[in-house]
Amino acid sequence: MEILSAISFISSFLTVLYVIVVIAFLKGWHKLVNFKPQATALSTKVSILVAARNEAQNIAKTIEDLIVQNYDKELTEIIFIDDHSTDQTAEIISAYSAKGVKLIRLNEDRALNSYKKKAIQRAIAQASGSLIITTDADCRMGPDWLTTIVSFYEEKKYKMISSPVVYFEEKTFFERAQTLEFLYLIGLGASTIGNQKPSTCNGANLAYEREAFYEVGGFQGIDDLASGDDELLLHKMAAKFNGRIGFLKNEDAIVYTHPKATLGEFIQQRKRWASKSTRYKNKSIIVLGVCIWLFNLSILVNAAAGIFDGFYLKLALFQLLAKMTMELLFLYDVTGFAKRRSLLILLPVLNILHILYIVYIGVAGNTGKYNWKDRMVK
Repeated sequence: MEILSAISFISSFLTVLYVIVVIAFLKGWHKLVNFKPQATALSTKVSILVAARNEAQNIAKTIEDLIVQNYDKELTEIIFIDDHSTDQTAEIISAYSAKGVKLIRLNEDRALNSYKKKAIQRAIAQASGSLIITTDADCRMGPDWLTTIVSFYEEKKYKMISSPVVYFEEKTFFERAQTLEFLYLIGLGASTIGNQKPSTCNGANLAYEREAFYEVGGFQGIDDLASGDDELLLHKMAAKFNGRIGFLKNEDAIVYTHPKATLGEFIQQRKRWASKSTRYKNKSIIVLGVCIWLFNLSILVNAAAGIFDGFYLKLALFQLLAKMTMELLFLYDVTGFAKRRSLLILLPVLNILHILYIVYIGVAGNTGKYNWKDRMVK
């Protein structure tokens, strides 16, 4: 009985804490003002870097989007890094050389755990731009994407800029559910930047000064981990340049990509993302993540205890209602920005599935290896 009472107290505490955390997310999101570019001449030399491995099916569309950007071509450098592709990726990139697209071939002769960081680091060493922008080889963007980022950079003078990424062209319920969950993650990252406590970002739409990259030591200290070319670099930047990290809240700055088609691919992706968490230097982020994991676990524990005592079932339902209500309030704003508010109809089902997913990924993502681009890494 005393154990159940303790579980009840801890569950209530975690629920209140989760409500407070989401309220903080809401405040952070609203601190971010919708950016409106000024009609001024831009002068920043930009290097767009794209690490690619076996992306023959997608890469041509990404290249086409990049070469038609409404930004001065003399100030634009596009570099693709082929990461040991076994398909026609490198050949497709080479076909665009006449349009100024550069190709670097990664030719490491020994096994690495972090090929992507190696690819980006090598490209930065050869880049001529003062502003580095990274995206992925399966992403799409509108023609004003680059101009919007540079306008934001020149006006705000941030050392690093995180910009929004949104899933699109979903075909199934599973893919639409991923889009809603991913919007929560993007909104969360944006809100922490709004609160001047950056925690997450996405390398599919990330910009930073070349000099700042070297000032923080590049990927040194995090180069043994396969993932983390975005978030872990963000943490290094935030520690060095307090208050100099920005989130670009503008529809033209959105990069679009596809959700995972299968549950297996989704699990591997989320394990990769979760694997970075133990390397966060800001321990408060780790503590917060653990508390959120425990909150979701407590819902499952109370639901199971509810089989024997109806009180705990009611407590689990109360927790679920609190979680759903707060996430609805937060996602209402974020989905409105992305023009995907219709996805909110999926929230009740997604909420239940999300609890199971969070508990599982919290363990699986920090134990063992995962598959990334046909390689087993950790």
